[in-house]
Amino acid sequence: MTTALLILHFCVTVALIGVVLIQRSEGGGLGIGSSQGMGAFMSGRGTANLLTRTTAVLAGLFMLLSLTLALLYRGGVSGVGHDILAQPPQGTVSAPQPAPAAPKP
Repeated sequence: MTTALLILHFCVTVALIGVVLIQRSEGGGLGIGSSQGMGAFMSGRGTANLLTRTTAVLAGLFMLLSLTLALLYRGGVSGVGHDILAQPPQGTVSAPQPAPAAPKP
């Protein structure tokens, strides 16, 4: 199930990038600076085109899939405190050996 969600997340991400890149720049964010003035700011006609709605749907799916994957992986980290830098991996570090004694003259 996790693999299917990761593949779907990847497809949504690529589609979202593509839809954002093919949108035409209006010279300002959210319709500000267009010839319609502030009357069209966030109005139904100013923001209801196909690319904008597609971007909103894909962004919502992206956020939903991100949260779902984060919740699925929340218990996947093992170790005390879940800090990978706090303790060395078990079995790789042995007890330090004492230095050999210097020969007596």
